[in-house]
Amino acid sequence: MKTRFKMNKTIGMICLFIVTLVSCTDDLNIVPNDDQTVLSENLFEDESAYKQVLAGIYANLALTGTDGAGSSNLKNIDAGTSQFGRVLLYTQTLAADQMIWSYENDPGTRELQRNIWTAQNPLLLGMFSRAHLSVALANNFLRETTADKLDARGVSDDTRNEITVYRAEARLMRAMAYYYMMDLFGKANFADETTPINSLPEVLDRAQLFSFIESELKDIENSLVAARQNEYGRADRAVAQMILAKIYLNAEVYIGENRYSDCISYCEQVIAGGYELADNYLHNFMADNNTNSATKEIIFPIVSDGTTTQNFGPTTVMINGSVGSLEKNGDPVGVGTEGWGGALRVRPEFAELWDGSFNNDDRNTIISADRPINISDISDRDTGYIIQKYSNATSTGGFGIDKTFVDTDFPLYRLADVYLMYAEAHLRGGGGSVATAIGYINDLRTRANNPNTISSGDLTLDFILDERSRELHWEAHRRQDLIRYGRYTGGNYNWAWKGNGSNGIAIPAHFDLYPIPVGSMAANPNLKQNLGY
Repeated sequence: MKTRFKMNKTIGMICLFIVTLVSCTDDLNIVPNDDQTVLSENLFEDESAYKQVLAGIYANLALTGTDGAGSSNLKNIDAGTSQFGRVLLYTQTLAADQMIWSYENDPGTRELQRNIWTAQNPLLLGMFSRAHLSVALANNFLRETTADKLDARGVSDDTRNEITVYRAEARLMRAMAYYYMMDLFGKANFADETTPINSLPEVLDRAQLFSFIESELKDIENSLVAARQNEYGRADRAVAQMILAKIYLNAEVYIGENRYSDCISYCEQVIAGGYELADNYLHNFMADNNTNSATKEIIFPIVSDGTTTQNFGPTTVMINGSVGSLEKNGDPVGVGTEGWGGALRVRPEFAELWDGSFNNDDRNTIISADRPINISDISDRDTGYIIQKYSNATSTGGFGIDKTFVDTDFPLYRLADVYLMYAEAHLRGGGGSVATAIGYINDLRTRANNPNTISSGDLTLDFILDERSRELHWEAHRRQDLIRYGRYTGGNYNWAWKGNGSNGIAIPAHFDLYPIPVGSMAANPNLKQNLGY
């Protein structure tokens, strides 16, 4: 059983870490185009600092600065457009067929949700920059934990043993950042701990990034703590296996190769790690998902805390935003009655996935009363259905400590996704067992109290795509899924406001990748724009 990675207890040190970086170099005060940040030797006088600096790498997924939720440690990049989980949600979910954001004056949101983005979009700059900062922080940790550095500081054997694991985690966080850049942008600035400081980074394309991520994760796999044996909030071996499964599932998109058998293999390894489905589907999305039955299912979260890690991250946005303009439904989910009234709604194509056979399915949290299903005017917050998947309430009847900044961790990876990946990879010829695949799907339906289980005749790729939307909606997977199915660009599947048409229109094929932000190209002349932009 996991214990919690106490980011809330170490937040002062995390802030010190970031402040130290800023005081030692100007590189965090610009759009980070490489890994050029330098740690102070004084930071490591106390051997406990190594774990605190590791916590700073994880904290970059949740925090944007040192002065509260509105601060940013990225120069000229707003906190609201650069929180890792939030911009990941926007690029993978808002830009697809599940979600609508009402307040289109918020920087970058109009262009993303209407699929009319350009290289000037601030959310894309935020995603590109925040991911590169993860790389920078990991590289610095690795530079400061070499054998030579530890010898010079006289670090004890016990601490050295811990640092071996810490280094594997830092490399995992770096590989994960490169995974998202590979998926979203198709290229990235590349540097590792051996890259000379102040050198101009090289740029790796998708195939090169795929090779690096794959080899890096395999190299560290056995150095990571076994699945479910690390502190909650820290990565273990299953996180590396999860990312490998995901790159193999999408390998035809990334490198034009069929790697579905490898996807099956790594799904089986994650499943064998001892994970189980949460007792209740909604436990995964509640304020105590770090202690309730969701700890059996969540493989890796982005940690959120209503007191010490306040941020405008994905769960704060989704829980406050799900309060309807008509319903005033904030109190039951642990935020103010007004919330951000009507900020978020669902597109009709997603609402239509829930036919009568899903009326009592726990995954169906749609609220439709007194609302039309269609959204002909995005600014009209009274149109379109709303949902209450995420909550700042606890499984025991309590609530998070703050009415705005929620305690709900974002489940970046969870076991249900592994079950669905297994079934899809099986259908795509990756091997495995049809009986096992059907069993996994039915386990998900049974857990959701849906009596409509399936048989072999129901298991098709189209079914899996729809079931992924029902199970994993608003978890930052949808764009990737639609691209893998060939239904994101072009016009063979349109959704409301796709391509800026109220009923949806075709968008060009090059929109399967986002453009490289102009600010990032200015910082590194080696970066070239993606084709079509």
